[in-house]
Amino acid sequence: MAGESTTQRCKALSDRLKDVREADSKNDLISAIKGALAVHAPLGDPGVIEATGKRYQRAAADSNQLHQDVMTVANAGLPDVWTGSTGAKAAEVVAAAARAVDQQTTAFHRGGIALLHLADGLRIAQSQDGTARSGLQQVLSSLGGEDGWFDDWVEDDDEEAERKKAQQAAAPYVDSMLNAARKADEATRAAARDLNKLASEARASKMQTNGVTSADKLVLAETSGADGPTELNELLTANDMKRSGEYLNKMNDKDRADFEKLLADSKSPQERAYLMKALAAGHSMDEIRAFQGKIHGKDPHWLRQHLTPVYAEDEDRSSGGINDNGSNKNTDNVVFGTAQWQQANTEGTCVASSTVTARAMVDPLYALDLTGGPSGQEDDPEAFKQRLLAEQHRVHKEGDGGKNWDGMQPDGKEKVLEKEVSPHTGAEFDYKKMPDDDARRELLPDIEKAVADGKPVPIGVEGYDKDGKRSGHAMMIVGQEGNMLQIYNPWGTTTWVSEEDFVNGHMDRASDNRLPTAYAVHLPK
Repeated sequence: MAGESTTQRCKALSDRLKDVREADSKNDLISAIKGALAVHAPLGDPGVIEATGKRYQRAAADSNQLHQDVMTVANAGLPDVWTGSTGAKAAEVVAAAARAVDQQTTAFHRGGIALLHLADGLRIAQSQDGTARSGLQQVLSSLGGEDGWFDDWVEDDDEEAERKKAQQAAAPYVDSMLNAARKADEATRAAARDLNKLASEARASKMQTNGVTSADKLVLAETSGADGPTELNELLTANDMKRSGEYLNKMNDKDRADFEKLLADSKSPQERAYLMKALAAGHSMDEIRAFQGKIHGKDPHWLRQHLTPVYAEDEDRSSGGINDNGSNKNTDNVVFGTAQWQQANTEGTCVASSTVTARAMVDPLYALDLTGGPSGQEDDPEAFKQRLLAEQHRVHKEGDGGKNWDGMQPDGKEKVLEKEVSPHTGAEFDYKKMPDDDARRELLPDIEKAVADGKPVPIGVEGYDKDGKRSGHAMMIVGQEGNMLQIYNPWGTTTWVSEEDFVNGHMDRASDNRLPTAYAVHLPK
């Protein structure tokens, strides 16, 4: 059973514990104990993991010194004449390098901590499992061999008392093995989550092309929007960097020269980043030229407002307390001017509405069509609301949604996701049901990796009232930091929920108490 996941081992031990407690014969008890012992102990070498974590910590100290050296250069000032092929001035390059080295230092430090915590968690789990496994083996030995069919069929009072005594002795040992497996599962998932996030943040390396210099890749990867914390609002995701490099490699010489000129003529790092994001979204050169004509010379705040609907306003990921309806008090409105990116209050277009916003997050041309209108220059919230509503209705019909704008089935949801979002991320969607806590816990690493790479993850939530009437809703997981998930609700808000809330049926934190349970996701693949 060594090939099983940590979640599967927890489930197997939970089942064997139930079998031990419910065994009504000696042979059933022996079978249950053997089944528990067959579940593999927590895997991994804590010593090797710990040594690797300590090497990361030493690398963080070396990287910190490098950061100080780069900052010395940045603070000294540089001539304004050196530019890379994308027009990134030398000062931009050095500033980006300083930030990249700072992030590298942080990555080494956090990676080291993640590995040290994993080593500690595995060491404790393996010790606990070993002690319990030894005790359980002794109980098994005390039972002797299995009875023949007749002896197993007839159990006298003494045999029953002996069997119950063995049950009482065995159950705590299996329970301890289960707790050890859960500790190993938690430690492994936390390490995988943190290391995947750190890997996704090494964005410059994702762009595998000779068409952009290393300096310019660095500037592009480190460019953030004008609003909110820099490190939470980088404009180009790991997936954007990867796809834009792939598209550059496919360009003919003329298109590549034209694209490089667009980049070189840009008035800000943000303008360059949005052009690269447009390329990553799969647009043609003609479309990108037209797009550049609409955004050229716009200030970074205008660009963020028109092209990035969802962003992190601050670093506060707390709930801020809980409202009477079960939702977080700490929420951010997703707005264009005074208008929210939301479904109509009287309509059930949550699938269509969350899909529209998800596409706008990954496709800046589409976002500008909605915010800026045909000219790309509008700043009219009311006109935006009308365009957004029309687009939500279009997508609702595209997915064969219900009459009177009421709901959409999972196959229709997959249809609109693969038509509206997939072409711009390169990821198809795989429908995954999550019938219980274990299923949600099992999918968390894949969900978090997709989001860290820049691929929004659609999620379905539901709940039942006292009469058994179901309510359902569609939202989108759009961000991840540590053990927190950022959720976009097409009611026009974002908020953060913990992994435990996601797993244990508290998604009402992002909606309300009618909708506590995450029952399915469409996982980008």
